[in-house]
Amino acid sequence: MPQDIVPLKRALISVSDKTGLTEFAKALDAAGVEILSTGGTAKALRDAGIAVKDVSEVTGFPEMMDGRVKTLHPVVHGGLLALRDDDAHQASAAEHGIGMIDLLVVNLYPFEETVARGGSYEDCVENIDIGGPAMIRAAAKNHAFVGVVVDVEDYDSVLKQLAAQGGTDQAMRKKLAQTAYARTAAYDAAVSNWMAGAVGIETPRRRAFAGTLAQGLRYGENPHQHAAFYTTGEMRPGVASARQWQGKELSYNNINDTDAAFELVAEFDPAEGPACAIIKHANPCGVARADTAAEAYRRAFDCDRTSAFGGIIALNQTLDGDTARAITEIFTEVVIAPDATEEAKEVFAGRKNLRLLTTGGLPDVESAGTSFRQVAGGFLVQSRDNGRIALPELKVVTRRQPTDDEMADLLFAWQVAKHVKSNAIVYAKELATVGIGAGQMSRVDSTRIGRSKAQDMAEALALPLPLTSGSAVASDAFFPFADGVEALADAGAAAVIQPGGSMRDAEVIAAADARGLAMVFTGQRHFRH
Repeated sequence: MPQDIVPLKRALISVSDKTGLTEFAKALDAAGVEILSTGGTAKALRDAGIAVKDVSEVTGFPEMMDGRVKTLHPVVHGGLLALRDDDAHQASAAEHGIGMIDLLVVNLYPFEETVARGGSYEDCVENIDIGGPAMIRAAAKNHAFVGVVVDVEDYDSVLKQLAAQGGTDQAMRKKLAQTAYARTAAYDAAVSNWMAGAVGIETPRRRAFAGTLAQGLRYGENPHQHAAFYTTGEMRPGVASARQWQGKELSYNNINDTDAAFELVAEFDPAEGPACAIIKHANPCGVARADTAAEAYRRAFDCDRTSAFGGIIALNQTLDGDTARAITEIFTEVVIAPDATEEAKEVFAGRKNLRLLTTGGLPDVESAGTSFRQVAGGFLVQSRDNGRIALPELKVVTRRQPTDDEMADLLFAWQVAKHVKSNAIVYAKELATVGIGAGQMSRVDSTRIGRSKAQDMAEALALPLPLTSGSAVASDAFFPFADGVEALADAGAAAVIQPGGSMRDAEVIAAADARGLAMVFTGQRHFRH
């Protein structure tokens, strides 16, 4: 049986990220641990006055081929893989002069960072580590006797055990091994996914995804579900990279809804003015553009005040004091924006249950990317929905042309509909949503729900007519029958934007003409399930 405590007598350290390296190695050195190292790591240790032996001294071979070959040697891998309680292993080690290695400390070439900064194909390939993963996997396999550290976060735990008991125990080595295998798996996933994109393979035979734990969550969608939040390292402004200024930790649902809100509001270029989106259960309950962020918020709020309670608010510009004060008039879970003024932070400071996140920028809604979803026995992978429609691409199919104001509202509603669960219907007027129907099995039902919400708000705001009167409407997919258009006309809609492509398009267009509606086709669908 393997022994529980393995004394630390010899360690091999080879790291690209040298954070905390000197302090860690000094503690090992002070405890009498012999340190083997390579290249830049060995130099950094010597510069810090730490005794170190080059791996090349141990292997009898110099580092060669620009450092590509330095640790790929039986003396290294034998020291990592040899079973301490196997007499044959130990005899082979003694015969060939292989010393045992009790601790391996390796973090890999910065491949992910090289890709993130836009490195060339050749530069990315050069930053694919070979010797590091090979050593990590060897040490992790032999965790009965060898500890393996791949994260700086584990330095302190190893040093505490070293100080307390002279070595690592079995429980820690198992935990370190799991982390190590996860790291090499993530690294290989990053390399394979990058290469698929670099060489133009849209559907690679094998696909892997990986993440790094950002936080454990109290629970998942429901209290009986375990959950955690992992980040992929994608350099995209949003909830994963945001700074949280106040409030308790985000929940599973908070994170999901905040992501939905920020991706939606990013559709609206801040150079063209402030925009605000209010999200509840991953669906928008109000979106608006205006001359000020405070006005955009109020107009978004007036789309569906009931649903906005306890929602997520996203802004495409810096959160200011006036907007913050307006937001605090009701209970809000999360506010996310590219930035926030000191005044806004002070306004929120007294709201302990409100979380404020800033991201430093907006995600590029037109950038390529990948999304995936689990199904039983597998997962679905697709490119990010970065489709956008410009005015010249629209095709007017009715006798009546939309007015300029109607066309502006149509394009606004279309951008919002992209982020509404299917079947999606979005009524908009003067660059603000006035009714939203989402996630229904029938498009007609979504049409009626949006109209009903507008009627409720007309009563609440003491308006003579619901704001759907004279509105522009977006449908995320085509109308399969004329009944949907009839329902829109009954709600007072004046113009409709939809993909087109139904077998009954002629019937649908005829219904629009009969009711005096303007209708444009996009030729593009935005299902969101």
